[in-house]
Amino acid sequence: MALVYHKPLTGIDPDTVSLESLVGRRVLVVGSGGREHAIVDALSRSGSVGKIYCAPGNAGIAAQAECVPIRETDIQALVDFASQNSIDLTVVGPEVPLSMGIADAFTAAGLRIFGPSAAAARIESSKDFAKRLMAKYDVPTAAYRTFDSYDEALEYVRAGKFPVVLKYDGLAAGKGVVIPENLQEAEEALRDMLLDDRFGKGKVVIEEFLTGPEFSFMCFVDGLKVYPLALSQDHKRAFDGDKGPNTGGMGAYSPLPFISREDEDYAMEHIMKKVAAGMVSEGCPFKGVLYGGLMKTPDGIKVIEFNCRFGDPETEVVLPRLETDIYLMFSAVADSDSSMPPVKWADNVVLGFVMASKGYPGSYEKGFEISGLEDAMSDPAVRIYQMGTKLAEAEGRESPVLVTSGGRVLMVVAAAPTALEARDKALAAVGKIRCANLFNRTDIGHWIF
Repeated sequence: MALVYHKPLTGIDPDTVSLESLVGRRVLVVGSGGREHAIVDALSRSGSVGKIYCAPGNAGIAAQAECVPIRETDIQALVDFASQNSIDLTVVGPEVPLSMGIADAFTAAGLRIFGPSAAAARIESSKDFAKRLMAKYDVPTAAYRTFDSYDEALEYVRAGKFPVVLKYDGLAAGKGVVIPENLQEAEEALRDMLLDDRFGKGKVVIEEFLTGPEFSFMCFVDGLKVYPLALSQDHKRAFDGDKGPNTGGMGAYSPLPFISREDEDYAMEHIMKKVAAGMVSEGCPFKGVLYGGLMKTPDGIKVIEFNCRFGDPETEVVLPRLETDIYLMFSAVADSDSSMPPVKWADNVVLGFVMASKGYPGSYEKGFEISGLEDAMSDPAVRIYQMGTKLAEAEGRESPVLVTSGGRVLMVVAAAPTALEARDKALAAVGKIRCANLFNRTDIGHWIF
């Protein structure tokens, strides 16, 4: 491991300074899913990092980091842990603690953190805030109206045309978007969002329906400084052929052959940089990962949504391609300095399939044993990121077994020179995993096949 020192090693007392602290930095990753597993995996390849913690983590993350039993929303406990364990940098995965102000709390305590303030996180926590920001700063997006009245929203939808896009204004774990094909479906969705408070009390943003391939553009942002990451595309619908309900994502791949260099440059200049500058002007500069959910429409590239953090499952196919030391990238943003290293990407395709609990994104059962992961990873090109797993005691077994504990359970990714090879390797690995209650799509990447 290369020794990378960010501070002068002066005044060291050999009796109180551990070898670990000299070899590499101590990093805390907040979260418990596949995105966090991919972040931990990337940090484990860093020559700058000596110790990784994850709170709360999961069974897969535990193989690469020390998991600590602190909920991602217990901000004070996370601050205390970081202070007491000399954490050099905290990286936040999920949107909920960011919207709750974890970055503000860490900064107030004098702790380094990678993630936006609660005010900046509104770009995801409030769809209405994001749409108003885009309208003010001339960022291309779908026409929209916002409603908090069920009757007024229904009247607006009835007077328009279908399909239409309905978005719950707050956070909804990737499930707050419905695209009704008719009035009955629209009535049901609006009732869920505005009368039955399925996701909590809030408003609904109603947008025109756009057509074209969607793609994800994640950028490291520090105020006016914007650093692009590799493009990716996820698949939101539950079933093959883009059928079924919207989910948090059933698979993804990177890079994207249908997005040209001109497309990417346009998105960078007219969307990502404009939004970053707009947030500075609004007094809530963004620091962290700004996720642009974009669409290449017949009328040009437009914004579908923004997130205030790494995408999931896009992170699981983007970070495996990253050759630059990710700790140095995180540090450049966290410290607001100009030391961002040149960002380099492996010249390959990474494609992955999510294996989810049957019934997801609706109700589902937990606790089903998972086996075959070692066999699935016998191919060195395959990685498996655990999303919703835990270890549990099993009758008649000497050691705990791996079981399902969430809706999305595993993401199986493979790297190869071509998308077709990556898909075949990933599907072969999926076929080696045994569990009585998992399903997966088989057509991830169908846009390019």
